[in-house]
Amino acid sequence: MPTLTRAEAAERASVVDVEEYHVDLDLTADGDTFRSCTVVRFRARAGAATFLEFEPAEVRSITLNGEPVPATASTGTRLELTGLAERNELVVDATMRYSNNGEGLHRYVDPADGGVYLYQHLFINNAGRVLPSFDQPDLKASFRVSVTAPPEWIVATNGTLVSRNGGRWEFAPTKRISTYLASLVAGPYHVVTDEHDGIPLALYARAALAEHLDSEAPEILELTKQCLDRFHEMFDIRYPFEHYQQAFAPEFNFGAMEYPGLVVFRDEMIPRSAVTDSEREHRANVIAHEMAHMWFGDLVTMKWWDDLWLNESFAEYLGTRVTAEATRYRGTWTTFAMHRKAWGLRADQRPSTHPVAPSQVSDTDEALLNFDGISYAKGAAVLKQLVAWLGDKDFLAGLNAHFAAHAFGNATLADLLRALSEASGRDLSGWAEVWLRRAQVNTLRAEVTRDGGNYAEVAVVQTAPAEHPTLRPHRVGLGLFDRAPDGTVVRRRHVEAELDASGRTVIAELAGEPAADLLLLNDGDLTYAKIRLDDDSAAAVPMLLPLLDDSLARAVIWAATLDAVVDGERPVAELVTLVLAALPVETEVVLIEDVLRATRGLVDRYATPETRPAALELVAQAADRLLAASPAGGSRQLAAARGLIGSTTEVARLRGWLAGENVPHGLAVDADLRWLIRYRLAVLGAAGHDDIDAELDRDRSASGEQWAARCRAALPDTAAKETAWSAVVGDPSLSNRLAELTAAGFWHPEQLGLLEAYAERYFAEMPEMMRVRSGMSAERTATASYPDVVVSARTRQLAAELLARTDLNPILRRVVQDADDDMRRALTARG
Repeated sequence: MPTLTRAEAAERASVVDVEEYHVDLDLTADGDTFRSCTVVRFRARAGAATFLEFEPAEVRSITLNGEPVPATASTGTRLELTGLAERNELVVDATMRYSNNGEGLHRYVDPADGGVYLYQHLFINNAGRVLPSFDQPDLKASFRVSVTAPPEWIVATNGTLVSRNGGRWEFAPTKRISTYLASLVAGPYHVVTDEHDGIPLALYARAALAEHLDSEAPEILELTKQCLDRFHEMFDIRYPFEHYQQAFAPEFNFGAMEYPGLVVFRDEMIPRSAVTDSEREHRANVIAHEMAHMWFGDLVTMKWWDDLWLNESFAEYLGTRVTAEATRYRGTWTTFAMHRKAWGLRADQRPSTHPVAPSQVSDTDEALLNFDGISYAKGAAVLKQLVAWLGDKDFLAGLNAHFAAHAFGNATLADLLRALSEASGRDLSGWAEVWLRRAQVNTLRAEVTRDGGNYAEVAVVQTAPAEHPTLRPHRVGLGLFDRAPDGTVVRRRHVEAELDASGRTVIAELAGEPAADLLLLNDGDLTYAKIRLDDDSAAAVPMLLPLLDDSLARAVIWAATLDAVVDGERPVAELVTLVLAALPVETEVVLIEDVLRATRGLVDRYATPETRPAALELVAQAADRLLAASPAGGSRQLAAARGLIGSTTEVARLRGWLAGENVPHGLAVDADLRWLIRYRLAVLGAAGHDDIDAELDRDRSASGEQWAARCRAALPDTAAKETAWSAVVGDPSLSNRLAELTAAGFWHPEQLGLLEAYAERYFAEMPEMMRVRSGMSAERTATASYPDVVVSARTRQLAAELLARTDLNPILRRVVQDADDDMRRALTARG
């Protein structure tokens, strides 16, 4: 699909004002196409020319104001129109093609029962795959949808249902929304309905998940109602659309998408096996995040993609906040400190870093690349700081004024800053310049001198990388923690300080204070920065961390420790030793999961081939000790079991669990845990195609199909590797999810001898993959396919040679730039 430039969008918006789309879809034909008949009504500058995005498989007819439009006006990606009137009616009858990459109208056949399921995803620049459209966020219009479908199907859209006659569905026009927000799901979906505060509610999932949806529906609906109530308390404008539906769709590219009135989620969020409390918390957070978008993104939409943060940073912040305030999941800020901020910090240090609110996003390709940890997590962390500075009352007053001024329209950063400044009486231009307009992250280090047993001086030193030398104002907490008589470690005192941009701030309040066993910088996780403890505190962490009773404080310490290892300031062996000492007594499940995941990744890349087996064995021991200490049937037990399976080399033990032998009491070896064991056995060369086929025979489901693809790619077998690689690189029939999971199963440090040739092939063949796939599917497949475990100067040389090409796809360029930077860090750590 062609990219849309900002200049083209601005020119088109000066010519066109769209009023209404009436889209009539016929989904009854077999095969890979469907019929789309669309009426577009729009105003225009008389005599002007314009274009619509339009990617038909076949054009039946096109008329503009009753006159036929020549076939040459349709270029295959755009529909060019000339001689516009002040009021125009465009009528297009076309055959369109289903997709299997999560873009346009995605078609999926469930291996469990053969049911066909569709979902529409028009995100950024895919509306032309379903209908001719003015596909940019500031050309909002009303959508009226009609659908003809097989009579046994269920159909849902943004609009409310007006009538259904057999397979014919008619929906009411929506309020004005952007093209990328037009939603539809269709197929033999199972439905659960409810109502809350006058708002109709519905949940949809595949028929094969009906039992699981029924089981999960009470919690999902409770969360939905709690979040609606909290948003209604915060915002003057009530939920601004007619109903609130949530569909769980197969092979969805995002975690979820905020379509007004019909939010779509990945259907993995309807679990069919045991999950941890942190996974349930994540689902609750996503529900709140997408609901926040009903105001930030749907009611008021960014004018262009440079203000993406107005959507995602606010939804990330409010999703975390509302989940903590309104639901049983009170620990979301701990998760944010440990997991989400780490995502933002890593993205912010890569070559592809960009401001939270860049001053220029030149086209839709660049916009897609900015859906990253900066636009989400860094932006949310910055907003959390802003709220602490302005105060919640003024912050919410500014938001409500912003909504009132721009409801069902579009807005910019300047519009929002104006509303917040007027509500708070503060000039936010300086704050926005350093926090929103400038890239990269600061490092804060505690600098301590002692006078006997007391602090002579405590200072916080702020630094910035040479290429991004901005120092920023920070509000930061310092926690003084001591070992208590009962053996626990407790906070004696908490001090908050304002750091200016001078680079060094003395914390006068701590002069003469008895020195703490641990001085925790950024206690309370108030600011967005890389954190480094003073030498004495860092040395005390292995002894004190297992005894610290504050989960958020532990998250800050773990995050700082992992970041120091990533930067090569601490050896991976030291991290593994800390994991063995502290993880077996950790009680916060998200910390267990994140520490195990991050440590495993660092061991795979930062440890040398000679030291990796011993390091991995220590990780397995830590998981095993945690497993032994965890209550039966709980989240800690499941997280520990997963960590053990992923790191152990005890083949006999894993096979025994599959056979039901010596399974820890309370641990359910259910479908997904069985697949995880099969996957590890495949990596170790202790399972083959017959074992995978037998497991798939037990589990003929969407999840089973995806697990089997990943397991086959993991086999340390020449033929299996060639089959997997060829499918990822050149098989357009492979769906988005199967391509990503096949790529994700391919690379393993245990198989370096077999894989080194594929490192060369990545750089030679991945550009062709980018022609087979597109958009987010292409980005994720290229990322998962990267030879990150082949840590060598040769891999970096190959990356440099590819990046020197002037014709390189921009998505692939960014993937390779960032992965190569990770490779640089790994080589530094090994050195």
